[in-house]
Amino acid sequence: MELRDYLRVLRKRWMLIAILTLACVTGAAVVSILTTPTYEATTKVYVSVQNSGAAGELAQGSSFVQQQVKSYSEVITSERVLKPVISQIGLHETVEELALDVTASAPLDTVNIEISVTRPDPQQAADLANAITAEAREQIAEISRPSNGDESPITVSVLQSATVPIEPVAPNTRLNLVLGLLVGVLLGLLTAVLIEVLDTRIRSERDVKLLTDAPILGGIAFDKTAAKRPLIVQAEPNSPRAEAFRTLRTNLQFLDVEGGPRSFVVTSSLESEGKSTTAANLAIAVAQSNTRVLVIDADLRQPKLAEYMGLEGAVGLTDVLIGRARLEDVLQPWGTQNLVVLPAGAVPPNPSELLGSHAMAELLRQVERAFDMVIIDAPPLLPVTDGALLAKQSRGALLVVAAGRSRRAELDAAIATLQNVNARLSGIVLTMLPTRGPEAYGYGRYGYGHGRTYGAEGTASAEATSRA
Repeated sequence: MELRDYLRVLRKRWMLIAILTLACVTGAAVVSILTTPTYEATTKVYVSVQNSGAAGELAQGSSFVQQQVKSYSEVITSERVLKPVISQIGLHETVEELALDVTASAPLDTVNIEISVTRPDPQQAADLANAITAEAREQIAEISRPSNGDESPITVSVLQSATVPIEPVAPNTRLNLVLGLLVGVLLGLLTAVLIEVLDTRIRSERDVKLLTDAPILGGIAFDKTAAKRPLIVQAEPNSPRAEAFRTLRTNLQFLDVEGGPRSFVVTSSLESEGKSTTAANLAIAVAQSNTRVLVIDADLRQPKLAEYMGLEGAVGLTDVLIGRARLEDVLQPWGTQNLVVLPAGAVPPNPSELLGSHAMAELLRQVERAFDMVIIDAPPLLPVTDGALLAKQSRGALLVVAAGRSRRAELDAAIATLQNVNARLSGIVLTMLPTRGPEAYGYGRYGYGHGRTYGAEGTASAEATSRA
């Protein structure tokens, strides 16, 4: 990922990062509030050895004490020192429990020992520190006493007695909050990046361009009211969504620079990506430009065009292909005289065989001569082979990709399906594009911004389109 990718993730997932940061800061605050405050009292002692004052003896004595102070530090936290202190103070705990609250350390290259005691009660912390220091002085003198009974050459002098601490050493609320903030931000960023890496859904033009060089012909934004007006070009011709389909129509015209038949299959990777409403609205938009258009419902498994366009679909393409009806008898004009619809007809038991038959190829050649443009609504590419068969017989395929629903592997597989049959991928139509956020679909990228699509074939029309 590049820097701009991280910035995009930051803009896209800022709310997640903020929530995790707030959660960590709140957790740090709760821990600080619930943690029992502890106070630390410290004493400092100086360890020396008696000598005659000669320079050599002073140097040897200092070196000897520096070697011994580490051992003396361990004596301070031993049972020999702590057990008498427990009896003296009247504590109801074991030596091991008290030792957890006592630390004795000797700074490097010094003969000083710092004795610290942490306790919830500040007065008790100071009393224990002073008592342990006093007992340690006696025990160090005792264990360093010569075997002949002379006085110990080791002297432990108190440099600093413990005073009652005012401020607790724990919890450090300010430090906890800062750490909570840093951990929250880091956790939020890592989570956001992880989600982005693991999320393989197509969300924008950028994701499509990573998989194919095919042109992106149009973008139709998500609209939660799609179920009420699936044919937006007819229902609200001046709306931004209708304009998006007219932009798609205009971009589609640039595919005709080489001439040849103008028949295009509208398909998708899987169902619920909006191919049927895209085909219907595109056909209406093309017809409005004084172009004679035929839209064919070639989804012989789950036909939807007749339902969307309010036509009778009992007789149609399947009847023509099996010779039960003539083409001119089943064509139905819609709206202006420029748009004609060929419904799917009855659902046959062998859709793939019919769509890949010689009769279907002949029908396409016939309608390509009779109409300026032929738009074919085909089944999705991955579940069945129908769409690929039709795409091979037409000018090319318009592959509908639903943002936030289609996955990269699915799009890649759909493109491979077309390539396997030597069908041409004419372009990509993005549907269900977000209207808010860092990846929001805006005006000017594919024409105008808002668009709509419908949902899945095989579901109720209203439910499917509402997903679009």
